[in-house]
Amino acid sequence: MRNTLQYVLKKLLLMIPMVLVITFLIYWGLDLTPGDPISYMFSPDQLANIDPQKLAEMRELYGLNDPFFLRYLKWLWQLLQGNFGYSITNGVAIKDLLAQLFPATLELSLAALFISTILGSVLGILSALKKGSLGDNLLTVAGMIGVSIPQFFFGMVCIVVFALNLGWLPIGGRTAPGMTGAFAHLKFLILPASVLGISLTAGVMRYARSSMLDTMNKDYIKTARAKGLPEWRVNLVHGFRVSLTPVVVLIGFRLPTLIGGSVVIETIFQWPGIGNAFKTAVTGQNYPLVMMIALFSVLAVLMASFLVDILTAILDPRVKLE
Repeated sequence: MRNTLQYVLKKLLLMIPMVLVITFLIYWGLDLTPGDPISYMFSPDQLANIDPQKLAEMRELYGLNDPFFLRYLKWLWQLLQGNFGYSITNGVAIKDLLAQLFPATLELSLAALFISTILGSVLGILSALKKGSLGDNLLTVAGMIGVSIPQFFFGMVCIVVFALNLGWLPIGGRTAPGMTGAFAHLKFLILPASVLGISLTAGVMRYARSSMLDTMNKDYIKTARAKGLPEWRVNLVHGFRVSLTPVVVLIGFRLPTLIGGSVVIETIFQWPGIGNAFKTAVTGQNYPLVMMIALFSVLAVLMASFLVDILTAILDPRVKLE
């Protein structure tokens, strides 16, 4: 128990410098981009007719004339005080924006993760148990194709087939005017979640297959068979549990990356989530919003790493937390 607490404390303390370094690099990268947020608040025609003095006053108001390090330290100090800042483009509090965007992205990410985990794990284990068969070869080829197809291409094909041609599902968005109820937007979720989930299934399937094949060659599996245990018990109880360890690691890192990185799918399907807002914020150099979304994504990945270590130790007794 003491070793576990020491491990938890050590991991939490190590997160602090990692977060500082990563956020500093992101802030620096944004600062190197040409232009500034003020220039993206107006069209080129409007920008040409605005008094330069007014533009200078706006830059001063938003602190854009301050040195780089001073701006970064101000942002960090405000963050420690619980002030996430305001969007430069519309003046809305960033905490309010994230409160609106996060549920949509979490909903899409969890649905896609559920689809890819169940489908990928089942297909991967079946492929391992039937190694060398026609089904195994077909699944292997399908997995390679699935990894190779870009998400945006797969998404566009699904929109053309299921939304435009067949008319089974809506093209995009999360809801429609007049729709109410907890499950009102379910049909809007099916297509983007399926595209994102199926595109991730191939990776989970390959991990599950490789892990299951490795597990089935272990000595304790041979011992269980020598004891006369039923094959289903050997596969499910002794093989399946241990083979899940690398899959859990993969899934643990997939959720935070989905939350912060589902830019392509949210853009294609016009899903009102963090990914879509992040793309808009980057193109408009909305520094405060970009930094908060980046910080949120970094913290999610670090926490996922921490939780994956704990789950790995629970699933595999051979793993020790040190």
